[in-house]
Amino acid sequence: MLEYDRKKLGTFLKDTREQADFTQADVSQKLGYTSPQFISNIERGISVVPLKTLARMVGLYKINPESVVKIILESQRKLLREKLMRGK
Repeated sequence: MLEYDRKKLGTFLKDTREQADFTQADVSQKLGYTSPQFISNIERGISVVPLKTLARMVGLYKINPESVVKIILESQRKLLREKLMRGK
């Protein structure tokens, strides 16, 4: 399973959604969700965003995909480092 800092990615997605001038309701409707609650949960770091949904959000918000990749890779690097250091 892909591990990453859900709060950091969520904050980034919230900021870019707002810059794109979308509400959570707009996004949930465009992505086929019945309620904006799932988008809220993603943005607050409560829910893991499915990769397919993340890809659609990147397109919808017109985000450079490398920005998202960078957030996830930095987060994975930090988590891996922490786990390895605990093993000492």
